[in-house]
Amino acid sequence: MPGEGRPLLAVLRGERLDPPPIWMMRQAGRYLPEYRALRAEKGGFLELVHDSAAAAEVTLQPLGRFAFDGAILFSDILVIPHALGQELSFGPGEGPRLSPPLTGVGIESLVPRPERLDPIIETVRRVAGALPPQVTFLGFAGSPWTIATYMVTGHGSRDHADARRLAYRDPAGFQQLIDRIVEATVAYLSSQIEAGVHAVQLFDSWAGSLAPAQFEKWVIAPTAEIVARLKALHPDTPIIGFPKGAGAKLAAYARETSVDALGLDETIDPIWAHATLPEGLPVQGNLDPLVLNAGGAALDEAVRHVMHALAGRPHIFNLGHGILPDTPIAHVERMLELVRGGAR
Repeated sequence: MPGEGRPLLAVLRGERLDPPPIWMMRQAGRYLPEYRALRAEKGGFLELVHDSAAAAEVTLQPLGRFAFDGAILFSDILVIPHALGQELSFGPGEGPRLSPPLTGVGIESLVPRPERLDPIIETVRRVAGALPPQVTFLGFAGSPWTIATYMVTGHGSRDHADARRLAYRDPAGFQQLIDRIVEATVAYLSSQIEAGVHAVQLFDSWAGSLAPAQFEKWVIAPTAEIVARLKALHPDTPIIGFPKGAGAKLAAYARETSVDALGLDETIDPIWAHATLPEGLPVQGNLDPLVLNAGGAALDEAVRHVMHALAGRPHIFNLGHGILPDTPIAHVERMLELVRGGAR
């Protein structure tokens, strides 16, 4: 199927383009002064997410500066536990908090609040109506394992020990939690697609914390279920999987989940990825956010390396994770210049 004039969508459907389309994870965010001004006006991150007009403005802000090929919905992965009945807050300088944590209560004790997602779907509708015709609109959700780590502990953690321990001690109970997240995620992404996104990305930010057998059970299996169920509902909507930290398990993830494209984090050698992953599978990434932050000759060299290593398959240029808040705008402009000039 053709990309309908949208280069990024065409690559997600298997086309190779030179130069590759480009967007950045967290491109709508704190490195932009216009974002910081709007967030200060609205009073906080979650207030911004739930203000559909403001969230649509934030989603579109990077396109005005950089003319990226993709726009990603401005929201957060933790809106799913919020919709499942946990309370969500973002304290100054302390990251997200979910209460009650599931270390003390079971998932069955939570009262679902699906209406909490309504403002986000309204944001999708607003952006879809304002998007330039060549831009691909990307929706997203967190993958079940990553969402579960926050729901169990109530906040972020270094090693996700609480969730890993619970999965070992009570696999049946942990499966109930994963099943609940899968159900909510399919419904949420389906609503995003119906409201106007062209493709969706599953962020499994903490996939790298699991041992191989646990990775199969808690990353690959639930992701495969989400993909299968979304494909049954929306067969023409591409799905990008991004299992950060998966390393050598990437090939199994690609084969067994049936995602349409695979995000590569910055620790993956793109030469290895091209040689190892299924032939023709579109990939996305994987410039180190820190080299973008540093700039200079290191940035130029890194961009060229990624471009050359992945030139033989469908490729979307992106970072290996989200852009750092103190990244100079001039460095983003230089990256775009290099990518769109073919990084010669």
